[in-house]
Amino acid sequence: MDSEADETGHGEAGRGDTERAEADRDEAGPDEALPDVFWSVARRLRGASRQALAPWDITYANLRALRVLSHHGSMRLSELSDHLQIAPRSATEVVDALESRGLVRRRPDPGDRRATLAELTEHGVSVLDAIRAARGSEAERVFGRLTEADRTDLARIEPLPPATHAPGRAAASACCGLARAERPGESAG
Repeated sequence: MDSEADETGHGEAGRGDTERAEADRDEAGPDEALPDVFWSVARRLRGASRQALAPWDITYANLRALRVLSHHGSMRLSELSDHLQIAPRSATEVVDALESRGLVRRRPDPGDRRATLAELTEHGVSVLDAIRAARGSEAERVFGRLTEADRTDLARIEPLPPATHAPGRAAASACCGLARAERPGESAG
């Protein structure tokens, strides 16, 4: 992010992501415009997410853990780490942070005395509900100008296949700086 931009992606001169994306599209060729639009939307969503979570001092990683526990119920930390696709130690740190805030509690696993389960507290449920309401309002602000047809199209195309299976992966990776040969310390192959 440039030095003039704050966390939301809006510069001091008032040039936000929308204006930046439009300028980038005007300067980009047809193969560059679509990734620029998606990166612009991703920046806007990250900024909106940070703003929506700020009143609760919750990180996105913490929110993901709250949502998994809300959806799946009590679970071992190893299961939580699997759902979040993070290392078990990282799941422990997330649960530690949430437990210190009274959002999650640990309890013994009745099926295995050596294991511990993590579960949402009542306070965790109420905070998650409030966050969902705030994020829903923010999502409406971001996506509100889309027509119903645009929203349907976006929902249809959103679950894109993983990059390893997507056609044109090399071209997409190269344009986004993700090509294997471009990663520091790795060679192509």
